[in-house]
This record gives sequence, structure tokens and C-alpha cells, in this order.
Amino acid sequence: MATLNEIKKPIAEHLDIFEKKFKHSMKSNVALLDIITRYIVKRKGKQMRPMFVFLSAAMHGEINESTYTAASLIELLHTATLVHDDVVDDSNERRGFFSINALWKNKVAVLVGDFLLSKGLLLSLDRDEFQLLKIVSEATREMSEGELLQIEKARKLDISEDIYFEIIRKKTASLIASCCASGTHSVNASEETVQQMKLFGEKVGIAFQIKDDLFDYEFSNKTGKPNGIDIKEQKMTLPLIYLLNNSSWTEKRKIVNIVKNHNNNPDKVKFVIDKVNQSGGIEYTKEKMKLYHHEALDILQKFPDSASKTALQQLVDFTIERKK
Repeated sequence: MATLNEIKKPIAEHLDIFEKKFKHSMKSNVALLDIITRYIVKRKGKQMRPMFVFLSAAMHGEINESTYTAASLIELLHTATLVHDDVVDDSNERRGFFSINALWKNKVAVLVGDFLLSKGLLLSLDRDEFQLLKIVSEATREMSEGELLQIEKARKLDISEDIYFEIIRKKTASLIASCCASGTHSVNASEETVQQMKLFGEKVGIAFQIKDDLFDYEFSNKTGKPNGIDIKEQKMTLPLIYLLNNSSWTEKRKIVNIVKNHNNNPDKVKFVIDKVNQSGGIEYTKEKMKLYHHEALDILQKFPDSASKTALQQLVDFTIERKK
């Protein structure tokens, strides 16, 4: 499997320029805000979202100022949602760093999220990038709807497979779809091509989230035991949905009771994880992930070969073969 640094090669120079532009786009005259935004930039992740933007753009044309705007807009709006998410989840950590709300409290975190949101809106309006704003705003709306749908369903633990896919399409896949669509739009590709790339990103995003859900049933290096974090948080993911769909009424009631009322009991969580493994839920989930992975690659095959296309294919493979 290609490493992220190898995949970045066709766009490495553009990513470096983007980093500088992104830092600049977060600037403020308020000292506290500057301290916090510098902290946010310092703890950034793998750059996968900008990679999808720039590789999609490079595959269909020449990367230009509009492409940088697209990447900055997505990062600003996405970072705003992450800051707000940490407040909603009462989370003190993200990617091994303290969250904004852990260091500066909820009030500041909510205001910082609002600030980043406004920066994204103004960035696109100042540059007359109305279509980019539309693409990214639609993704932000979908992400909020996905989160709320998950919260609504978590109360009753009655998520069917269709609802699960609806949640992850909105919560995770809509963002990667908007990366691919906005990158493609930024180089003046046809609307049909933009929509094809949006669908490509959606399928990659669904495969990505399914992979994330599988991690919960894999063995941790530290403890030698499965993590079971989703069960502790009462999240209904595909392996668990499969188990419930293939259990007797009595067994189903027992499992739902554990997830609802005993999710902090390690032995009971282990019981559910063992049941998922015995039911074939892991294999079923992996097959679904591979299906979306292949459908994404099939869409890419419609476009001419290039270094960017190869890198995008490698990035798709990376999303389902990564170890964390």
C-alpha cells in the first residue's frame, strides 16, 4: 500500500502553498482567537480532505486560486464543526491533543466555531465563489442532519441497515463528496463531471466510515482486547446491526439491554463483541466496505489516466487499508 507521502507527490507543492494560505485565512485581530487558531493549525491531521480537493482538481484541469479557496473553505467549515462536536460530545481530547473546550471551556469553543464558520462564508463571498459555498454548505447541513438522526435513533437503538447508511452518508461521506465536487468545480469542469466526482467522494466516504466502525471490533495493541468504544457510546454500527438482524427475539433483547444499560461493563461488552464475531457480522461488514470501494474505483475508470488519477486510486485504497 502506498504511503500518504507517496500519494501526495503530484500535489505536494500545492499542499505546502495551501497550508500558508489556510493559516492566513484564520487570522484575527483578537489575541485570544489567534492563540487558539494557531493551536488548531498545529494539531491538524493527515491532510486527507485537502488531498481529495487538489487531486480531484488536478485530474480535471489546472490547479488555480479557486482550488485553494475550495480547500480553505472546506477546512474552515469542517474545523468549525469539529470544535462544536467536541462541545456536543463533552470530549476533552481529539487526535491525542486537548480539545478547545478542554483548554478554554465551552463558551469559548462555541464562539471559535462560529468565528471559523463566518471566516469560511466570507472567504467564498469575498471571492465570488458562490457555487463552492453552495457545495460546502450543503455538506455542512447534511453533517448536522446525520448527527441529529444518529442521536434520535440512539435513544431507541432501532437503527435498520438503511438508516445506518443514511447516517454515514450524511455524517461522513457528504464531506469527502464535497471535497471532490469543489475541487472538480474549481477547474471549470462540466456539471456532469462535478456530479460524478461528488458520487465518487460519497462512495469513498461510506467505505471510510465502515472501516472506522470495524476498528471497534479489532484488537487493541495496548490491551490485546477489542476497543468496544461504539458499544460504550451506544452507537449502532453495521456489525452490531447485522447481529441483531440475525438473532432470536430473546437474544436480541439481551444484546439491546447490554448496549443500553451495561455498556460500561467490560465482560458484557466483550460478550456482545464475541457474538458479533460469531454471527459473521465482521465478514458481512467487510464485504459491504469492499463493494463501496469498488464502486468508487469504477467511477474513476471513466476518466483519462494521469498521475493524479493514480494518486486518487491509491488514496481510496489507503482509506480501507489504513491501520488507524
